[in-house]
Amino acid sequence: MPTIERSDDLAMVGINGGAWTVDMGAATPTAPTGFTALAAPWLPVGMISEDGLTYAIDEDSEEFKAWGQTSPFRKVVTGSVRTFQLTLWETARPLVKSLMYRLALADVTPDVDGLATWAESATPEQDRRAWVFDVYDGESMLRMFAPEAEISERGDVVYKGDEVTGYEVTVSVYPDAAGNLLYHTSKIDPAALTGGGS
Repeated sequence: MPTIERSDDLAMVGINGGAWTVDMGAATPTAPTGFTALAAPWLPVGMISEDGLTYAIDEDSEEFKAWGQTSPFRKVVTGSVRTFQLTLWETARPLVKSLMYRLALADVTPDVDGLATWAESATPEQDRRAWVFDVYDGESMLRMFAPEAEISERGDVVYKGDEVTGYEVTVSVYPDAAGNLLYHTSKIDPAALTGGGS
């Protein structure tokens, strides 16, 4: 029977994670050396629902077939979209309100009495920001940095006694000046790279 190389330390489970955002061009995240939060001016979105983070790749393609043949001889990608889906549970956090309603942070920040008042528009302007998404699993982690992204879809908001009210959002990623969508940094427990498979 053949020996199959396996190392469970190299499989990732999204045990925990977080997301941060900042004005576009205001900051670039440093490579992760541990599990500390990003420093200012990065702002945390706070608690994310137990559904975690979904990173979606949606690609369209076109196949080309020669006349008289049934199999394509070439396939070209004609569209490639990256999105993140998550549910923000700290709906009283000013940053989260700012993201949900596509408003400046100052517009939804409470005064000394805890009161904030704003108007919601059906035709908001673009609200592109830089985003960082971290996924943690033991001593391993993955960081995804989107220099240009915005919330493009917002789900229903439910207010009821047996549920935490959350903002279900989809963040769409756009290419930066270099034409890149995302910058990935992976940190792996060094012991996993030296361990033997089974």
